[in-house]
Amino acid sequence: MAEIKALIFDQDGVIIDTEKDGHRVAFNKTFREFGFDVEWDVDYYHELLQVAGGKERMKHHLHTKGFGKEIKAEEEDDLIKRLHKRKTEIFIELIESGKLPLRPGVKRIMNEAMDYGLKLGVCTTSNEKAAHAVAYKILKDIKFDFVLAGDIVKKKKPDPEIYLLALKETGLKPEQCIVIEDSRNGVLAAKAAGMHVVATTNVYTEREDLSEADIVVTCLGDPDGEKGRLKQGGEGLDFDGVLTIKQLVDFFSS
Repeated sequence: MAEIKALIFDQDGVIIDTEKDGHRVAFNKTFREFGFDVEWDVDYYHELLQVAGGKERMKHHLHTKGFGKEIKAEEEDDLIKRLHKRKTEIFIELIESGKLPLRPGVKRIMNEAMDYGLKLGVCTTSNEKAAHAVAYKILKDIKFDFVLAGDIVKKKKPDPEIYLLALKETGLKPEQCIVIEDSRNGVLAAKAAGMHVVATTNVYTEREDLSEADIVVTCLGDPDGEKGRLKQGGEGLDFDGVLTIKQLVDFFSS
């Protein structure tokens, strides 16, 4: 097996549990500001998460349920861009307010990875501004080697394009990378790129088929906080509720 040289994170649902109380809330506030009678509840937003990308979710809703007002075809793209721009502003405000805490174990394992000399990266379909707000403000004391986000690629997960771009920009081999994902689309994208994958589940992804992941845990866990539970994979892993970088490096190097 190749030497592990990088730890790569998805953002939404992995670094911060952003979907239910972040993105969904920001979408709903944006719809109200624009005068649309649209409200995405928790269960419906779970359905929408099967569509990768915020602009794509709004288009899907527009085409299947409508916005309660007639939207001319020639106005659709511009409207979606304006909606998404405002939604991103609201989402970033939510992040910077500190109301959306980091998921258990995330910052700990990032620090461990830096101590190990691993490259740290983010590969997310989230908007670039939102990704930078998390990586460079909330996690300003973590040194990221790369943050790839938003429309930097044409194809969203489960297509592996964003992970293939990470390999191209870093010169790393797929087997040298461990990816932390939370959703089926993310797991499929990373595995299609040939990378090792650890899935951490949340309220939206705990019922998804994550069987392609090498390890599935409820969270990475913290020694003095919430502990994770091993749900799948990780044969021979001595997991006590806290997944460490040493465990992962040893597991994927053996």
